[in-house]
Amino acid sequence: MKEILQTSIPYDFRSPKALPGIAPIGNEGWLHQDEAFAEQVAYREELLTHKRDRVLALDDQALPAAVELLDDVLAQVYPGQGGQVRRRDGVMVSIDRSDPLGTLGRIVQEDFCILQKQGDEHILTGAVLCFPASWTLSEKFMRPLIAIHDTVNEYDDGIAKRVQRLFDGVKSDRPIWRFNALWYVDPDLYQPRSVHDRRRKPEPTKASYFRSERQCIRRLPQSDAVVFSIHTYILAQKDAPNGESSATR
Repeated sequence: MKEILQTSIPYDFRSPKALPGIAPIGNEGWLHQDEAFAEQVAYREELLTHKRDRVLALDDQALPAAVELLDDVLAQVYPGQGGQVRRRDGVMVSIDRSDPLGTLGRIVQEDFCILQKQGDEHILTGAVLCFPASWTLSEKFMRPLIAIHDTVNEYDDGIAKRVQRLFDGVKSDRPIWRFNALWYVDPDLYQPRSVHDRRRKPEPTKASYFRSERQCIRRLPQSDAVVFSIHTYILAQKDAPNGESSATR
């Protein structure tokens, strides 16, 4: 069990909105770095080295989108750097465009899911998911949005249609975001769980850790793929104001 904690979250998480809870990103920026950067990226390195087949999946059709995503992140976070980048923690990382998701997983804190339109739905065709919150990449890979959310009780047909419309309509220059609010007894960032072994949600008073994901949705202009990014924050209960939150997915 690894305990890598932040002491604050840069948004008001005490009043989660009803699903899908989407808002424009505005000036807040798409990608964040925080005080847990060094520890989180070190853990990501460890997972990508020892559990790569569990935290990374990429279909051949999604490779161009993954390379576009890598170039986009590099331009935003490491502008002007060449074949290597120096991370915030001082570690040099080689840029390998033949392994775009593996490279992304080592240079920023966010996880990334790539979804591409097939027929009427978006399909998960690629992901680097080092910090799953009680789901398993292998069970969701190459599945549509509604199947990805089949363990979320609130995700009914009405929500599914609204989310699909969001993915259809999101613009490359107008990314959107949402967050969730979860209580855990275990602080580990790597929390895979099968759909056949659902997590029992603890009461906030009986949980020691608060977990929130800042989830951004944006379109890649060249490939037209949609990217779903996840920045994970974990706080000790004492740092979640008054222990207030809803245990929602």
